Amino acid sequence: MEFTLKSKESAIPCLVTLNDENGGRYMIRKEDTSGEVFNSPSQLIAWVSANWHGDDFVDSDSFHHMMKELDKYEE
Repeated sequence: MEFTLKSKESAIPCLVTLNDENGGRYMIRKEDTSGEVFNSPSQLIAWVSANWHGDDFVDSDSFHHMMKELDKYEE
């Protein structure tokens, strides 16, 4: 599962990747193009919840949709 979100702070979109295949890849690309890598989906979701908010993005609905999808992923 992959989500692309256009940040108000950068021309390069933020990216959230959750991929269980091949040992699992859980990572994000932030608005400054640096990244974070996590050991589990729950760690990634906790980071996103603590650090990003809908109003950080051009389309806040996309952010909220992503968060609903991530909640399903964790169930």
